[in-house]
Amino acid sequence: MPEQTLPSATRDDVSPAGGPMAFSFGDAESVLDRRELTEYFEIYHNGRWFEPPLPMDRLCQVFNMAPHHRSAIGLKVNLLTGHQVATDQLSSDDFERFALDFIQMGNGYLEDIPNLRGRTARAKHAPARHMRAPKGEGGFFFVGTGLGIQQEHQFAPGAIFQLQQPDVAQEIYGLPEWLSALQSGLLNENATLFRRRYYLNGAHAGFILYVNDAFADQETAKKVAERMKSAKGVGNFKNLFLYMPGGRKDGVQVLPIADVAAKDEFSGVKNISRDDMLAAHRVPPQLIGIVPTNTGGFGKVGEALDTFYQIEITPIMRRMRAMNDFFGAEILRFDNYSCSDGQSEITPEGKRVPRQDDAASRTPNRAS
Repeated sequence: MPEQTLPSATRDDVSPAGGPMAFSFGDAESVLDRRELTEYFEIYHNGRWFEPPLPMDRLCQVFNMAPHHRSAIGLKVNLLTGHQVATDQLSSDDFERFALDFIQMGNGYLEDIPNLRGRTARAKHAPARHMRAPKGEGGFFFVGTGLGIQQEHQFAPGAIFQLQQPDVAQEIYGLPEWLSALQSGLLNENATLFRRRYYLNGAHAGFILYVNDAFADQETAKKVAERMKSAKGVGNFKNLFLYMPGGRKDGVQVLPIADVAAKDEFSGVKNISRDDMLAAHRVPPQLIGIVPTNTGGFGKVGEALDTFYQIEITPIMRRMRAMNDFFGAEILRFDNYSCSDGQSEITPEGKRVPRQDDAASRTPNRAS
């Protein structure tokens, strides 16, 4: 759906008698950047398929809204793909795309491509961005974007496996777990963009140059004004020399409007929004490159990874292995995770067992 924008306006010092007045418009504000995004949580049927509770295109866009969000998702996907055992039916590439969709979009889809005997020849990734659930017994729809992608296609009934991230208000589609940190992620992005615009602006509108001594002539005043304007952009942060012979003390004053660099609390906004995202993903900070600010640090990385794998990754593995029942074969298998102590392993079921070096237990499935 197209992004809607609303103009913001401010009006100050308005005089009914026609005196001084200040009126300005701010930048357009995105409707989807605000709390109204939650209004999309209710789905509806458009006559052919159910529309998802959130715009799928928007969920794709916020994938890179903040480095901590992108890195946390990448960590989970890497751990899943790193321990997946590729089979004849499910390749590592298809599984990685499926896992990324499931964690970022809240829904993962695989297409069942049968062989001549009617069994699964291949489980092919179907992009969650374009998949729509039908009403009734029909097959899923693939809905394109109109940018060279096939506009619409309906799969055969039972040809699509769908894995949902459960949500208390949804049955047809899932919602991503990290959704509660969406506003924090957008705030983190906005803080970075604001700081970039602040530095790109150069002049920053940070002060008023007040001169109460008379210039030698009006031409001198005009040259000072032009020099102040030229300090914006490429010529920013240049020194300005002002010579006024016979001037009094405080004849030239610099009056700050606002010290944006000190008062916008950039670090505070970035850190708090980062912590919100890490809490939503439940990722230990040392696993995604967060630098500790305390002298004690975050503890051992290996132990943090062991715990994270056992309580976060293995439940995702359990949910994903539901596809084996759908396809009627063990097309998805995972290796055991080797713990940092070198003596134990964590199974895909989440149990810690003594380390096993039996290579036969890791032989890929060759079901026909």
